[in-house]
Amino acid sequence: MCVEILKKVNRMNRRIIKSVCNYATVAGYVHNRNPRNLEKLTIGYKPDGWHLEKPGRSYWHKIILEVTGRNVTASVQHFSGTVPVTASTKEWAIKKYLYSTLDKAAYTNLGRILGRRCLETGITEMYCDLASPKGGKVELFLNELVKSGISLTEAPRYIHPKPSDLERPEKPWEVH
Repeated sequence: MCVEILKKVNRMNRRIIKSVCNYATVAGYVHNRNPRNLEKLTIGYKPDGWHLEKPGRSYWHKIILEVTGRNVTASVQHFSGTVPVTASTKEWAIKKYLYSTLDKAAYTNLGRILGRRCLETGITEMYCDLASPKGGKVELFLNELVKSGISLTEAPRYIHPKPSDLERPEKPWEVH
């Protein structure tokens, strides 16, 4: 097919198409080097933490909202302690469009921005334990996250049944 295309194209574009055709024939498979690939497939390790820990740790990503006297910072924390995504009203790009960094508009816009950044990094599900009163600022923040396409609950970890399990389902794809 590449040879037929090369005959029809002028000299200038021939070099580009030739390199594309060579790449297409060489790349028979792809190595996924995403370190969080198993989490996206829900088969990765999900730590349970210790049973005496109060806030528990059964999540891959958790949303954290920090409110200070002047600013609001929202971030997503991985269970390992790293913070892949953050957004704050301290940032000049956000702050210059806000009247106040603590009002309802600030929480709403912060939710939109964090949701967009999460989708850009590939985080679509996260654990949320934020308590918010009805009609409060935190509820507006969470609603904007949901509107942007983020799920505030994580799927349970898939555990493959062993052949020796007593309650092994006949068709595991119908159970999960």
